[in-house]
Amino acid sequence: MPSFPLLSPNWFLFVCGFGELWEKEVVKMGEGGEKAERGKLPVNEQGNLMTATGDENLKDIFHTIRITKTPAVINYGASWCRVCNQILPTFWELSKKFPKLSFVYADIDECPETTQNIRYTPTFHFYRDGERVDEMFGGGDERLHDRLWLHS
Repeated sequence: MPSFPLLSPNWFLFVCGFGELWEKEVVKMGEGGEKAERGKLPVNEQGNLMTATGDENLKDIFHTIRITKTPAVINYGASWCRVCNQILPTFWELSKKFPKLSFVYADIDECPETTQNIRYTPTFHFYRDGERVDEMFGGGDERLHDRLWLHS
């Protein structure tokens, strides 16, 4: 039977992506019980990068992608996912390199209804002509760049 090191009460084990195991500090709650505010992606000059703020907002984004037939990539991640946090700066940089694509970040905890079928984080969905044409699981700066190049 495998043994795990003893952790202080302020640490939890999380599984993310392809079964990677690591430690993450607990997010402190405010006095009213609300969660601490999560970081959002900065706005880029092209205006092609956005963060879904909730289920209704993500549904509106899906609708816009279908109607306008804009090529898009949606990055499904989580604030507690180490791999997701590592790929976010690259996702932001690539949004500047591929200005004809729309880039969307959706936190699975912020959009639980619309992301309930997402099983791995990060997951990337690629859209062309209003339809999902590809998906990628896990991180990897070069892998993401190559997929974006393929779908741009």
